[in-house]
Amino acid sequence: MKTTPFTDLHIAMGAKMAEFAGYNMPIQYSSIIEEHNNVRNNVGVFDVSHMGEFRAKGPVAKQFMQYVTVNDVEVLTDGKVQYTCLPNGQGGIVDDMLVYRVKDDEYFMVPNAANIDKDWAWMSQIADKMGMELGKDFVNESEQWAQLAVQGPNALKAMQKLTDKNVVDMEYYTFHILTFAGVENIIFSTTGYTGAGGCEIYIPVSEAKKVWDAVYEAGKEFGIMPAGLGCRDTLRLEKGFCLYGHEMDDTISPIEAPLAWITKLKAENNKFINKDLFIAQKAAGVKRKITGFEMVDRGIPRNGYEVCDAEGNKIGEVRSGAPSPSTGKNIGTALVAAEYAKVGTDIYIKNHNKLLKAVTVKMPFYEG
Repeated sequence: MKTTPFTDLHIAMGAKMAEFAGYNMPIQYSSIIEEHNNVRNNVGVFDVSHMGEFRAKGPVAKQFMQYVTVNDVEVLTDGKVQYTCLPNGQGGIVDDMLVYRVKDDEYFMVPNAANIDKDWAWMSQIADKMGMELGKDFVNESEQWAQLAVQGPNALKAMQKLTDKNVVDMEYYTFHILTFAGVENIIFSTTGYTGAGGCEIYIPVSEAKKVWDAVYEAGKEFGIMPAGLGCRDTLRLEKGFCLYGHEMDDTISPIEAPLAWITKLKAENNKFINKDLFIAQKAAGVKRKITGFEMVDRGIPRNGYEVCDAEGNKIGEVRSGAPSPSTGKNIGTALVAAEYAKVGTDIYIKNHNKLLKAVTVKMPFYEG
């Protein structure tokens, strides 16, 4: 298994470790509920160094980004971040990612850890056809960066101690390249996967442990705690954030997934892959959709469970499911026949041949 610059620290702190996307990653330290609640109410730190980092630059960089992603890169200005996804040419999704505009001809991207190689192969093929030189105009920097996600309502207050730049007042989905904890060229981004506020910090690998120590020292007065991938999943699910391989994959379109809002079909200057197909799907309506649901009967929905109608006929499957510490309910997402996706519809989760009642709800599950 691969390791991150922080793996030894996780083990020394007593984290429960497991393989994730080929890396030895911390799943939890104390308990998922305690870590979840600390992020929601205070400040927690995630090691997300397994995530990828690409960079596109040069005279066709913007054109390239417009073509391979569904969102409208044209609306970005320097220092802005955009959430988007990569259509696969067959109506599905290669991956979702963040795009950072460094300048008009330079973009920094963050793909999912499990999809780095796949994304690189897909995007490189297109970059090459557009005349971009691999390793120069389109670069895989994934081995160069460590990343910490410092999340929660007190995160920016704590991190302000480590830089002269005003980060407390940064707008959501913006970034600065700054000196942080004495380290130059840090990418400091007000993004995250928890919906609790905070930042993501991209650190040159050689400086990773120095920044880790500084982050923990700065957060002591706020009761900073480490957080594992277990609570990262419950936090993102409560907010209705998509996870690749669950709410989206190579067979699910952004119109079927809850990603129509980032799929800019009306932007005339944005001629991206599969645009005409997605316009047709939007106009005609899709036959299946991702929906959120809450359990009515007692039971925890799990990924892959069948979703049925009242007569037990299969109408879909659960894509994510977990207890929600913030709401006290058991929640999930499911890919179901479109007529069952309407909010307020009764559906049934099949568990060991029992049909457990649930009801579809609007996401996010938690508004706080």
